[in-house]
Amino acid sequence: MDPTTHTPSDASGTLDEALERLHTFGPERGGWLSNHAPMAVEALVHHGRAPGVHRWLDHYRAKLEDMPDRVAEVTPSNWREALGDPRRIADWAVHFERETAGRLWREVLTAWWPRLLPGIAAGATHPVIRVGHSVRTLLSGPETAPRVTELAHALGYWAARHQPLPPLSSLAPAPDAATALDAVAAVPDRSGGIRHRLDQLTAFPAWPGQPVDGPETARARLEELVRAATHRYAAYGYGEPVMLVHAATAPNAVLRTLPALPRELWAPSLAAAWAASAAVTAAYSPARPAESVAVSVSGGRSPEEVFARAAAHGDDHTIKFTDTALDVGDATPLAAALRSVELNPPAF
Repeated sequence: MDPTTHTPSDASGTLDEALERLHTFGPERGGWLSNHAPMAVEALVHHGRAPGVHRWLDHYRAKLEDMPDRVAEVTPSNWREALGDPRRIADWAVHFERETAGRLWREVLTAWWPRLLPGIAAGATHPVIRVGHSVRTLLSGPETAPRVTELAHALGYWAARHQPLPPLSSLAPAPDAATALDAVAAVPDRSGGIRHRLDQLTAFPAWPGQPVDGPETARARLEELVRAATHRYAAYGYGEPVMLVHAATAPNAVLRTLPALPRELWAPSLAAAWAASAAVTAAYSPARPAESVAVSVSGGRSPEEVFARAAAHGDDHTIKFTDTALDVGDATPLAAALRSVELNPPAF
């Protein structure tokens, strides 16, 4: 599963145009809801849907808000106190614009990845997902100014919303990722939003069950986790069709970022990705699977046909989840993607 190798050429420059449109807006609206447009347009272009991107953005425009006002400059001496302060979203965006202007983007990513990784649950995992889409673009195409700026804004969003999980104990080890996700206990009180739910986490199953003996093992286990979470959506996604996509798209964002990182960061990246996927599962997964769901077939549709359905459906979460399902690549993820089309309301 290598999601960086099949991007169609965007000779039209549509992605850069779309990102330039979006960088005048903030990463959130309504004080908390994430701006999904940069991630969705990257996925659309990645799967050959560039001609429809600007039309999609025209529909999404009503959900965009201007970038918030700046508060105070983030500097090498005060960044720790600004970490996790959502009032500083614009300050962090400017900080990373400056960082990526002065250094190679890979150097900036490598320096900040271990600082940000403990807060992977930030913004309901949307910041790390946005970073993953950005890195895929930079690894598979030209390193244009809008694409580097997109990474800066994604990292800035993550820094501003940085949210470590509470201290967690380890439960009995699980033999594989699917069993580990099945063993994740639901949080007791689901009356509030994700921050309230994550505050209730106390323990996760120990996974991987065996020590990770090197970077290649870390990558293999991460691929296993993405596959298991994507498969699981087919049966459990009905519980929270929007939120449960992140159990798969968050670890896949980490997987997409690995090739840009030093290999010594791959094992801690796996640990954080597992925590993110398990946290979303604990917060939103229903107690039992749907009673009758064809989870192993996709109606004979090709990956291209499945993504075409997601693009026509237009929902941002559905587009991003289908993008991850195509990375996994077998029949069950295609069925899960079609399930997301059924469960989530269409955008237009």
